[in-house]
Amino acid sequence: MRHNLYLHRRSLLVMGQGVASRLYLAVGYNSGVRALAKFLALLRIYIEDSLAYRASAFIWMLTDIIHCLVMPLVWLSAYNGKASIGGYNPGEMVTYYVLMAFVTNFIVSHLMWDLSWEIKEGVLSQWLLRPVPVGWMLFARNLSWRAMRMVMFLPMAALALWYYSRFTTLSPLYLGWEFWLSVLLGHLVSFWVAYALACLAFWLQEVQSVFSLYYVPMLLLSGWVAPIALMPEWLQTLASLMPFRYTTAVPTEIALGKLTGDLMWSQIGIQGLWVLIGMGLTAILWRAGLRQYTGVGM
Repeated sequence: MRHNLYLHRRSLLVMGQGVASRLYLAVGYNSGVRALAKFLALLRIYIEDSLAYRASAFIWMLTDIIHCLVMPLVWLSAYNGKASIGGYNPGEMVTYYVLMAFVTNFIVSHLMWDLSWEIKEGVLSQWLLRPVPVGWMLFARNLSWRAMRMVMFLPMAALALWYYSRFTTLSPLYLGWEFWLSVLLGHLVSFWVAYALACLAFWLQEVQSVFSLYYVPMLLLSGWVAPIALMPEWLQTLASLMPFRYTTAVPTEIALGKLTGDLMWSQIGIQGLWVLIGMGLTAILWRAGLRQYTGVGM
């Protein structure tokens, strides 16, 4: 009798655990679906918002198109009959700058300017009261703007490639899924670095000068100025230790076939590592900064 009662209670306990487990999974699944729905709704809103500022985006992109038109001219004159410079032939050099401008339009994030202003002016208070994490709103806003700029830059890139195809044979591109994975990781690296920089506004009265200084190593070590392979060895070593190389240089080199096999995957792995470092650093600075935040501007 007692044995049967024990078995009955045990079966009820097991059944209860099974139901609880399924309920937990169902709740987790539903929470995940709701979270995804919220993010997609945010993304749609910010895409509509970014489309309202197409003229502004076009003006900003003029700097990119000028860069990818002028720099190849400089390098083509520098070749002066040479087959290659730093492992890049003339066609690869031209393609490098056009591709660099293309991926930069999607990857590089400048959110620290807006977020720091919102912290200083107390606008952040409105964000903190919303039922969506601030990080989600920042990522959706940033992603929509970058995606719109990348799409708008496509005809400009095609124009640049057509123009230079008259002077040299352009390099073929590898645009497989590894390239797009690297582009996504590069965007996340840039996003979290910019997010962490913006958090300095919780403590510093004047952060614009810090942001301006940030662009010096960023433009140099990301490969924007010139391919990192052409730089002095000590500068290449420095680039490998900083996050900037893992934003735009790595996907560009993958597309050009400069990174393949195990070397490519090691670089993609380091990109993932920098994403985690950026997330951790931002979380620490954000939580500490919120304790300093007055809610009425700073």
